[in-house]
Amino acid sequence: MTSTLTAAPVPATTAGPREEPSRTARRWHVLAVYGSLKLAGFAVFLYLLHHTGDFRDKNPRFGGGARPWDVLATWDGWWYQQVAAHGYHPALVPVPGATGPITLEGNSAAFFPLYPAAMRLTSEVTGLGLYGSGMLVSVLASFVAALGVYAVTARLGGHRAGLCAAGLWAVWPGSGTEWSGYSESLYVALAVWACHAVMTRRWLTAGLLTFTAGLARPTATALIGALVLSALLALRKPRADGVARPLTAIVIAPLGLFGYLAWVGHRMGDRAGYFKLQDGAWAHTFDWGRHTFEVFTSVAVGDFDYLFACPIEDVIGVCVVVLALALIPALVRLRLPLVLVVYTVLTVVTVLGTQQIFGNVSRYLLPAFPLFVPPALALARARPADRAALLGFAALASGSYAGYVLFELGVP
Repeated sequence: MTSTLTAAPVPATTAGPREEPSRTARRWHVLAVYGSLKLAGFAVFLYLLHHTGDFRDKNPRFGGGARPWDVLATWDGWWYQQVAAHGYHPALVPVPGATGPITLEGNSAAFFPLYPAAMRLTSEVTGLGLYGSGMLVSVLASFVAALGVYAVTARLGGHRAGLCAAGLWAVWPGSGTEWSGYSESLYVALAVWACHAVMTRRWLTAGLLTFTAGLARPTATALIGALVLSALLALRKPRADGVARPLTAIVIAPLGLFGYLAWVGHRMGDRAGYFKLQDGAWAHTFDWGRHTFEVFTSVAVGDFDYLFACPIEDVIGVCVVVLALALIPALVRLRLPLVLVVYTVLTVVTVLGTQQIFGNVSRYLLPAFPLFVPPALALARARPADRAALLGFAALASGSYAGYVLFELGVP
Protein backbone atom coordinates (compact mmCIF):
# COMPACT_ATOMS: atom_id res chain seq x y z
CA MET A 1 0.00 0.00 0.00
CA THR A 2 1.38 3.35 -0.94
CA SER A 3 1.77 5.94 1.78
CA THR A 4 0.64 8.76 -0.47
CA LEU A 5 -2.84 10.13 -0.15
CA THR A 6 -3.67 9.79 -3.84
CA ALA A 7 -2.20 6.95 -5.82
CA ALA A 8 -1.43 7.19 -9.50
CA PRO A 9 -4.55 6.75 -11.60
CA VAL A 10 -5.25 3.27 -12.92
CA PRO A 11 -4.49 3.23 -16.66
CA ALA A 12 -7.46 4.20 -18.81
CA THR A 13 -9.47 1.29 -20.11
CA THR A 14 -10.17 2.69 -23.56
CA ALA A 15 -8.78 0.77 -26.51
CA GLY A 16 -7.63 3.88 -28.33
CA PRO A 17 -8.00 7.65 -28.48
CA ARG A 18 -11.56 8.65 -27.65
CA GLU A 19 -13.05 12.08 -27.07
CA GLU A 20 -14.33 12.37 -23.51
CA PRO A 21 -17.85 13.76 -23.09
CA SER A 22 -18.27 17.13 -21.43
CA ARG A 23 -18.68 17.37 -17.68
CA THR A 24 -22.40 18.04 -18.01
CA ALA A 25 -22.81 15.10 -20.38
CA ARG A 26 -20.90 12.82 -18.01
CA ARG A 27 -23.22 13.74 -15.17
CA TRP A 28 -26.29 12.99 -17.26
CA HIS A 29 -24.75 9.67 -18.28
CA VAL A 30 -24.33 8.75 -14.62
CA LEU A 31 -27.86 9.77 -13.69
CA ALA A 32 -29.30 7.87 -16.67
CA VAL A 33 -27.34 4.67 -15.98
CA TYR A 34 -28.03 4.66 -12.26
CA GLY A 35 -31.65 5.74 -12.60
CA SER A 36 -32.57 3.20 -15.29
CA LEU A 37 -30.96 0.29 -13.44
CA LYS A 38 -32.47 1.31 -10.13
CA LEU A 39 -35.91 1.84 -11.64
CA ALA A 40 -35.84 -1.63 -13.21
CA GLY A 41 -35.03 -3.31 -9.90
CA PHE A 42 -37.52 -1.16 -8.03
CA ALA A 43 -40.29 -2.13 -10.44
CA VAL A 44 -39.52 -5.82 -9.98
CA PHE A 45 -39.50 -5.36 -6.20
CA LEU A 46 -42.94 -3.71 -6.20
CA TYR A 47 -44.28 -6.39 -8.57
CA LEU A 48 -43.09 -9.15 -6.22
CA LEU A 49 -44.70 -7.40 -3.26
CA HIS A 50 -47.98 -7.03 -5.12
CA HIS A 51 -47.89 -10.57 -6.55
CA THR A 52 -47.23 -12.34 -3.24
CA GLY A 53 -49.35 -10.00 -1.11
CA ASP A 54 -47.30 -10.89 2.00
CA PHE A 55 -47.34 -7.30 3.22
CA ARG A 56 -51.12 -7.37 3.76
CA ASP A 57 -50.80 -9.88 6.59
CA LYS A 58 -48.00 -8.11 8.44
CA ASN A 59 -47.88 -5.40 11.07
CA PRO A 60 -47.46 -1.97 9.43
CA ARG A 61 -44.38 -1.50 11.60
CA PHE A 62 -42.78 -4.76 10.48
CA GLY A 63 -42.93 -5.13 6.72
CA GLY A 64 -46.66 -4.58 6.31
CA GLY A 65 -49.04 -1.94 5.06
CA ALA A 66 -52.12 -1.23 3.00
CA ARG A 67 -50.16 -0.82 -0.26
CA PRO A 68 -46.96 -2.50 -1.53
CA TRP A 69 -44.86 0.63 -1.25
CA ASP A 70 -45.81 1.10 2.40
CA VAL A 71 -43.21 -1.53 3.35
CA LEU A 72 -40.47 0.90 2.30
CA ALA A 73 -41.08 2.92 5.47
CA THR A 74 -41.38 -0.01 7.90
CA TRP A 75 -38.80 -1.54 10.28
CA ASP A 76 -36.13 1.16 10.78
CA GLY A 77 -38.15 3.46 8.52
CA TRP A 78 -40.93 3.50 11.11
CA TRP A 79 -38.47 4.66 13.77
CA TYR A 80 -37.12 7.44 11.56
CA GLN A 81 -40.66 8.71 11.04
CA GLN A 82 -41.22 8.69 14.80
CA VAL A 83 -38.13 10.85 15.29
CA ALA A 84 -39.21 13.22 12.51
CA ALA A 85 -42.70 13.53 14.00
CA HIS A 86 -42.03 13.54 17.74
CA GLY A 87 -38.31 14.11 18.33
CA TYR A 88 -36.26 12.17 20.87
CA HIS A 89 -37.06 10.98 24.38
CA PRO A 90 -33.91 8.99 25.29
CA ALA A 91 -34.44 6.38 28.01
CA LEU A 92 -33.31 2.92 29.10
CA VAL A 93 -36.54 1.10 29.96
CA PRO A 94 -36.24 -2.56 31.04
CA VAL A 95 -38.59 -5.15 29.56
CA PRO A 96 -40.43 -6.75 32.50
CA GLY A 97 -39.37 -10.35 33.07
CA ALA A 98 -37.04 -10.39 30.03
CA THR A 99 -34.67 -13.38 29.94
CA GLY A 100 -33.48 -13.41 26.31
CA PRO A 101 -31.10 -11.12 24.43
CA ILE A 102 -33.68 -8.29 24.36
CA THR A 103 -33.82 -6.74 27.83
CA LEU A 104 -34.70 -3.11 27.02
CA GLU A 105 -37.60 -1.51 25.19
CA GLY A 106 -36.74 0.02 21.82
CA ASN A 107 -36.12 3.75 21.87
CA SER A 108 -35.74 6.19 18.98
CA ALA A 109 -32.42 7.45 20.37
CA ALA A 110 -30.78 4.48 18.64
CA PHE A 111 -31.45 6.22 15.29
CA PHE A 112 -29.17 9.09 14.33
CA PRO A 113 -30.76 12.50 13.68
CA LEU A 114 -29.64 13.67 10.22
CA TYR A 115 -32.05 11.65 8.08
CA PRO A 116 -35.20 12.32 10.17
CA ALA A 117 -34.22 16.01 10.37
CA ALA A 118 -33.94 16.14 6.57
CA MET A 119 -37.26 14.30 6.35
CA ARG A 120 -38.97 16.78 8.68
CA LEU A 121 -37.51 19.82 6.91
CA THR A 122 -38.52 18.49 3.48
CA SER A 123 -42.01 17.80 4.75
CA GLU A 124 -42.36 21.33 6.09
CA VAL A 125 -41.15 22.83 2.79
CA THR A 126 -42.96 20.58 0.31
CA GLY A 127 -46.04 19.44 2.22
CA LEU A 128 -45.42 15.87 1.06
CA GLY A 129 -45.79 14.37 4.52
CA LEU A 130 -43.14 12.36 6.31
CA TYR A 131 -43.40 9.27 4.10
CA GLY A 132 -43.15 11.17 0.82
CA SER A 133 -40.44 13.44 2.19
CA GLY A 134 -38.36 10.53 3.44
CA MET A 135 -38.59 8.84 0.05
CA LEU A 136 -37.67 12.08 -1.73
CA VAL A 137 -34.61 12.60 0.47
CA SER A 138 -33.46 9.01 -0.06
CA VAL A 139 -33.96 9.03 -3.83
CA LEU A 140 -32.24 12.38 -4.35
CA ALA A 141 -29.39 11.36 -2.02
CA SER A 142 -28.98 8.09 -3.94
CA PHE A 143 -28.36 10.05 -7.16
CA VAL A 144 -25.87 12.30 -5.35
CA ALA A 145 -24.14 9.15 -4.08
CA ALA A 146 -24.10 7.70 -7.61
CA LEU A 147 -22.39 10.86 -8.89
CA GLY A 148 -19.85 10.53 -6.07
CA VAL A 149 -19.17 6.86 -6.79
CA TYR A 150 -18.66 7.83 -10.43
CA ALA A 151 -16.35 10.74 -9.55
CA VAL A 152 -14.12 8.61 -7.33
CA THR A 153 -13.91 5.70 -9.77
CA ALA A 154 -13.53 7.83 -12.91
CA ARG A 155 -10.62 9.60 -11.25
CA LEU A 156 -8.94 6.21 -10.96
CA GLY A 157 -10.02 4.39 -14.12
CA GLY A 158 -11.80 6.71 -16.53
CA HIS A 159 -15.34 7.51 -17.63
CA ARG A 160 -16.51 3.99 -18.45
CA ALA A 161 -15.23 2.57 -15.19
CA GLY A 162 -17.03 5.35 -13.33
CA LEU A 163 -20.29 4.55 -15.10
CA CYS A 164 -19.89 0.86 -14.24
CA ALA A 165 -19.28 1.72 -10.58
CA ALA A 166 -22.42 3.89 -10.50
CA GLY A 167 -24.30 0.97 -12.04
CA LEU A 168 -22.99 -1.39 -9.37
CA TRP A 169 -24.20 1.02 -6.68
CA ALA A 170 -27.70 0.53 -8.14
CA VAL A 171 -27.66 -3.29 -8.07
CA TRP A 172 -25.33 -4.20 -5.17
CA PRO A 173 -26.75 -6.51 -2.46
CA GLY A 174 -28.50 -4.34 0.08
CA SER A 175 -29.31 -1.68 -2.52
CA GLY A 176 -33.02 -2.12 -1.84
CA THR A 177 -32.69 0.43 0.97
CA GLU A 178 -31.44 3.15 -1.40
CA TRP A 179 -35.01 4.04 -2.36
CA SER A 180 -36.70 3.56 1.00
CA GLY A 181 -37.21 5.23 4.36
CA TYR A 182 -33.65 4.38 5.43
CA SER A 183 -30.54 6.52 5.92
CA GLU A 184 -28.12 4.55 3.70
CA SER A 185 -28.35 6.78 0.63
CA LEU A 186 -27.85 9.97 2.62
CA TYR A 187 -24.89 8.53 4.50
CA VAL A 188 -23.18 7.14 1.39
CA ALA A 189 -23.67 10.45 -0.44
CA LEU A 190 -21.78 12.20 2.35
CA ALA A 191 -19.13 9.49 2.75
CA VAL A 192 -18.24 9.17 -0.93
CA TRP A 193 -17.88 12.91 -1.44
CA ALA A 194 -15.87 13.18 1.79
CA CYS A 195 -13.45 10.57 0.42
CA HIS A 196 -13.34 12.42 -2.90
CA ALA A 197 -12.52 15.63 -1.03
CA VAL A 198 -9.62 13.89 0.73
CA MET A 199 -8.37 12.56 -2.62
CA THR A 200 -8.42 16.09 -4.03
CA ARG A 201 -6.92 17.58 -0.84
CA ARG A 202 -9.94 19.74 0.02
CA TRP A 203 -9.52 19.21 3.74
CA LEU A 204 -12.13 21.60 5.10
CA THR A 205 -14.78 20.15 2.79
CA ALA A 206 -13.77 16.62 3.81
CA GLY A 207 -13.95 17.54 7.49
CA LEU A 208 -17.39 19.15 7.20
CA LEU A 209 -18.82 16.24 5.19
CA THR A 210 -17.43 13.74 7.69
CA PHE A 211 -18.84 15.77 10.57
CA THR A 212 -22.26 15.66 8.89
CA ALA A 213 -21.98 11.95 8.10
CA GLY A 214 -21.39 11.36 11.80
CA LEU A 215 -24.92 12.61 12.41
CA ALA A 216 -26.31 10.01 9.99
CA ARG A 217 -24.95 6.64 11.04
CA PRO A 218 -22.65 5.24 13.77
CA THR A 219 -20.54 3.49 11.11
CA ALA A 220 -19.14 6.95 10.35
CA THR A 221 -16.36 5.84 12.69
CA ALA A 222 -14.76 4.21 9.62
CA LEU A 223 -14.93 7.46 7.66
CA ILE A 224 -13.54 9.43 10.59
CA GLY A 225 -10.65 7.01 10.96
CA ALA A 226 -9.83 7.15 7.25
CA LEU A 227 -9.87 10.95 7.18
CA VAL A 228 -7.82 11.34 10.36
CA LEU A 229 -5.13 8.92 9.16
CA SER A 230 -4.94 10.62 5.75
CA ALA A 231 -4.75 14.07 7.35
CA LEU A 232 -2.01 12.96 9.75
CA LEU A 233 0.04 11.75 6.80
CA ALA A 234 -0.57 15.06 5.07
CA LEU A 235 0.83 16.86 8.12
CA ARG A 236 4.13 15.08 7.49
CA LYS A 237 4.44 17.13 4.28
CA PRO A 238 3.10 20.53 5.30
CA ARG A 239 4.47 22.25 2.20
CA ALA A 240 1.86 20.48 0.05
CA ASP A 241 -1.25 21.06 2.16
CA GLY A 242 -0.20 23.34 4.96
CA VAL A 243 -0.96 22.54 8.58
CA ALA A 244 -4.13 24.44 9.39
CA ARG A 245 -6.52 22.73 6.93
CA PRO A 246 -5.64 19.08 7.65
CA LEU A 247 -5.53 19.82 11.38
CA THR A 248 -8.91 21.54 11.25
CA ALA A 249 -10.37 18.55 9.41
CA ILE A 250 -9.05 16.22 12.12
CA VAL A 251 -10.68 18.35 14.82
CA ILE A 252 -14.13 18.79 13.26
CA ALA A 253 -14.57 15.36 11.61
CA PRO A 254 -15.57 13.39 14.76
CA LEU A 255 -17.70 16.11 16.38
CA GLY A 256 -20.99 15.07 14.80
CA LEU A 257 -20.78 11.42 15.83
CA PHE A 258 -19.31 11.98 19.27
CA GLY A 259 -21.59 14.96 19.91
CA TYR A 260 -24.72 12.89 19.33
CA LEU A 261 -23.46 9.99 21.45
CA ALA A 262 -22.59 12.41 24.25
CA TRP A 263 -26.01 14.07 24.03
CA VAL A 264 -27.83 10.72 24.25
CA GLY A 265 -25.67 9.68 27.19
CA HIS A 266 -26.38 12.97 28.95
CA ARG A 267 -30.14 12.68 28.44
CA MET A 268 -30.12 9.09 29.69
CA GLY A 269 -27.92 9.89 32.65
CA ASP A 270 -25.46 7.23 31.46
CA ARG A 271 -22.39 8.00 29.36
CA ALA A 272 -22.65 4.62 27.66
CA GLY A 273 -26.41 4.96 27.22
CA TYR A 274 -26.42 4.67 23.43
CA PHE A 275 -24.41 1.46 23.47
CA LYS A 276 -26.50 -0.04 26.28
CA LEU A 277 -29.63 0.75 24.27
CA GLN A 278 -28.25 -0.89 21.13
CA ASP A 279 -27.22 -3.97 23.10
CA GLY A 280 -30.33 -4.32 25.26
CA ALA A 281 -33.01 -3.36 22.71
CA TRP A 282 -31.52 -4.70 19.47
CA ALA A 283 -28.75 -7.07 20.68
CA HIS A 284 -26.21 -5.05 18.67
CA THR A 285 -22.84 -5.11 20.36
CA PHE A 286 -19.22 -5.35 19.26
CA ASP A 287 -18.20 -8.94 19.98
CA TRP A 288 -14.97 -9.15 17.94
CA GLY A 289 -16.65 -11.27 15.28
CA ARG A 290 -17.91 -14.16 17.41
CA HIS A 291 -21.46 -13.96 16.05
CA THR A 292 -20.23 -13.67 12.45
CA PHE A 293 -18.07 -16.76 12.96
CA GLU A 294 -21.04 -18.64 14.42
CA VAL A 295 -23.19 -17.72 11.44
CA PHE A 296 -20.55 -18.83 8.93
CA THR A 297 -19.93 -22.16 10.62
CA SER A 298 -23.68 -22.77 11.02
CA VAL A 299 -24.71 -21.83 7.48
CA ALA A 300 -21.92 -24.03 6.09
CA VAL A 301 -23.66 -27.12 7.52
CA GLY A 302 -27.24 -25.93 6.96
CA ASP A 303 -27.86 -25.18 10.63
CA PHE A 304 -29.84 -22.00 11.29
CA ASP A 305 -30.08 -22.28 15.06
CA TYR A 306 -28.46 -19.00 16.08
CA LEU A 307 -29.51 -15.48 17.07
CA PHE A 308 -31.84 -13.74 14.57
CA ALA A 309 -31.54 -16.47 11.92
CA CYS A 310 -33.13 -15.66 8.53
CA PRO A 311 -32.04 -18.51 6.20
CA ILE A 312 -32.37 -16.94 2.75
CA GLU A 313 -31.16 -13.53 3.83
CA ASP A 314 -28.25 -15.06 5.78
CA VAL A 315 -27.05 -17.12 2.81
CA ILE A 316 -27.03 -13.94 0.71
CA GLY A 317 -25.18 -12.21 3.55
CA VAL A 318 -22.51 -14.91 3.65
CA CYS A 319 -21.98 -14.55 -0.11
CA VAL A 320 -21.68 -10.77 0.24
CA VAL A 321 -19.11 -11.08 3.03
CA VAL A 322 -17.04 -13.56 1.01
CA LEU A 323 -17.16 -11.19 -1.97
CA ALA A 324 -16.13 -8.21 0.17
CA LEU A 325 -13.20 -10.09 1.70
CA ALA A 326 -12.09 -11.22 -1.76
CA LEU A 327 -12.20 -7.66 -3.12
CA ILE A 328 -10.22 -5.98 -0.32
CA PRO A 329 -6.84 -7.36 -1.52
CA ALA A 330 -7.69 -6.02 -4.98
CA LEU A 331 -7.96 -2.52 -3.50
CA VAL A 332 -4.41 -2.85 -2.22
CA ARG A 333 -3.05 -4.39 -5.43
CA LEU A 334 -4.55 -1.55 -7.46
CA ARG A 335 -2.80 0.92 -5.14
CA LEU A 336 -5.97 2.87 -4.53
CA PRO A 337 -5.75 6.02 -2.40
CA LEU A 338 -5.16 5.29 1.26
CA VAL A 339 -8.42 6.94 2.34
CA LEU A 340 -10.43 4.45 0.26
CA VAL A 341 -8.58 1.40 1.53
CA VAL A 342 -8.72 2.42 5.19
CA TYR A 343 -12.39 3.41 4.95
CA THR A 344 -13.29 0.08 3.38
CA VAL A 345 -11.30 -2.05 5.80
CA LEU A 346 -12.64 -0.24 8.85
CA THR A 347 -16.20 -0.49 7.54
CA VAL A 348 -15.86 -4.24 6.98
CA VAL A 349 -14.18 -4.80 10.36
CA THR A 350 -16.88 -2.80 12.15
CA VAL A 351 -19.70 -4.71 10.46
CA LEU A 352 -18.24 -8.20 10.82
CA GLY A 353 -17.06 -7.54 14.36
CA THR A 354 -20.57 -6.66 15.58
CA GLN A 355 -23.27 -9.02 16.81
CA GLN A 356 -26.43 -8.07 14.93
CA ILE A 357 -29.08 -9.47 12.61
CA PHE A 358 -26.62 -11.06 10.21
CA GLY A 359 -29.00 -11.00 7.27
CA ASN A 360 -28.65 -7.21 7.29
CA VAL A 361 -24.94 -7.46 6.53
CA SER A 362 -25.58 -6.74 2.84
CA ARG A 363 -27.15 -3.43 3.89
CA TYR A 364 -24.46 -2.63 6.42
CA LEU A 365 -21.73 -3.22 3.82
CA LEU A 366 -23.47 -1.10 1.19
CA PRO A 367 -21.55 2.03 2.31
CA ALA A 368 -18.25 0.27 1.47
CA PHE A 369 -18.43 1.75 -2.05
CA PRO A 370 -14.69 1.35 -2.84
CA LEU A 371 -15.47 -2.35 -3.23
CA PHE A 372 -17.16 -1.37 -6.49
CA VAL A 373 -13.89 -0.13 -8.00
CA PRO A 374 -12.18 -3.45 -8.93
CA PRO A 375 -15.28 -4.99 -10.60
CA ALA A 376 -16.01 -1.65 -12.28
CA LEU A 377 -12.54 -1.59 -13.81
CA ALA A 378 -13.06 -5.13 -15.08
CA LEU A 379 -16.51 -4.31 -16.49
CA ALA A 380 -15.11 -1.27 -18.27
CA ARG A 381 -12.90 -3.58 -20.34
CA ALA A 382 -15.83 -5.76 -21.40
CA ARG A 383 -17.81 -5.29 -24.61
CA PRO A 384 -20.66 -2.77 -24.32
CA ALA A 385 -23.27 -5.46 -25.00
CA ASP A 386 -21.82 -7.65 -22.25
CA ARG A 387 -21.78 -4.77 -19.77
CA ALA A 388 -25.36 -3.88 -20.55
CA ALA A 389 -26.50 -7.50 -20.27
CA LEU A 390 -24.73 -8.09 -16.95
CA LEU A 391 -25.89 -4.89 -15.28
CA GLY A 392 -29.38 -5.22 -16.75
CA PHE A 393 -29.80 -8.76 -15.46
CA ALA A 394 -28.42 -7.74 -12.05
CA ALA A 395 -30.88 -4.82 -11.95
CA LEU A 396 -33.87 -7.07 -12.56
CA ALA A 397 -32.59 -9.69 -10.11
CA SER A 398 -31.92 -7.03 -7.46
CA GLY A 399 -35.67 -6.59 -7.11
CA SER A 400 -35.60 -9.97 -5.40
CA TYR A 401 -32.24 -10.35 -3.62
CA ALA A 402 -31.79 -6.66 -2.70
CA GLY A 403 -35.43 -5.75 -2.20
CA TYR A 404 -38.00 -8.45 -1.57
CA VAL A 405 -35.69 -10.73 0.41
CA LEU A 406 -34.50 -7.84 2.54
CA PHE A 407 -37.87 -6.32 3.39
CA GLU A 408 -40.21 -9.32 3.36
CA LEU A 409 -38.23 -12.50 4.03
CA GLY A 410 -35.81 -10.94 6.50
CA VAL A 411 -35.53 -7.91 8.74
CA PRO A 412 -33.81 -4.95 7.02
